Amino acid sequence: MNWEEDKFKFVPGTIAPDDHSDAHHIVISGNQIVAPNGAKVWRPFTDDEMKWLGCDIISKHYLGEFDSKPCFVHEIMEQKTAPGGHQYIGLYGVLGQVQADLFSVAGRAVQVLEWHRNHIFCGRCGTENNQHDVDRAKVCGQCGLMAYPRISPCIIVLVTRGEEILLANSPQFPAGMYSTLAGFMEAGESVEQTLHREVFEEVGIEVTNVQYAHSQSWPFPNNIMLGFYAEYKSGELKPDGNEILDAQWFHYKDLPNFPGNSAISGWLISDYIKQFDK
Repeated sequence: MNWEEDKFKFVPGTIAPDDHSDAHHIVISGNQIVAPNGAKVWRPFTDDEMKWLGCDIISKHYLGEFDSKPCFVHEIMEQKTAPGGHQYIGLYGVLGQVQADLFSVAGRAVQVLEWHRNHIFCGRCGTENNQHDVDRAKVCGQCGLMAYPRISPCIIVLVTRGEEILLANSPQFPAGMYSTLAGFMEAGESVEQTLHREVFEEVGIEVTNVQYAHSQSWPFPNNIMLGFYAEYKSGELKPDGNEILDAQWFHYKDLPNFPGNSAISGWLISDYIKQFDK
């Protein structure tokens, strides 16, 4: 995985250019993304396709530029069937279909729309919010409270022991799926403290030599995954039975089903294995 290859394809922005006649349009109904009918994989709508969509737009938000074109997210009324003969797809479905750069744009669209829905009114005094002139923020005209899109930081870590890696099964995983350990940061914690706490709470071991690897926006619903490697230090595996049902050491040549390279867990695993194949 080339971590830098897509970094210039999307340029975030809050103010749409005057000329946006050739743009990308992401359409969302409820929690579903509308997929253009006939497209082999999900993609945004073109301008011509938007003209024939045939439904009212509840809200519209400029996201920035993707592939040098303006990109918008449109909220439409929630309805059972997609408009215009198109189809619905969930964000997890998009994750499995498209490259990381396009998934990132779809995830941004979902998060911006959720932020808009959840901050129509001020959370402190109840007054209706206004859109900030420049920033991606809502501003209360009464008390001045500003509400930015929420981002919840999480750690995700691949624990290693030489040629073995620690993978775990969680209740929400598909049958037979194993992945890396992960958890949310708590107020007042450093990232390193979160990592050590989560590993010990979930599987009962201690780790050392923590090294930062990469990060990924994870819009389920609004996380940023901070990816690390850590080496086994001590302890016996004891899954907590709640968040983790099973945890095992796997040799890198004999791995169970694990996430693919559309998710940071898959990136961490695949990159670690590469060192043994040189």
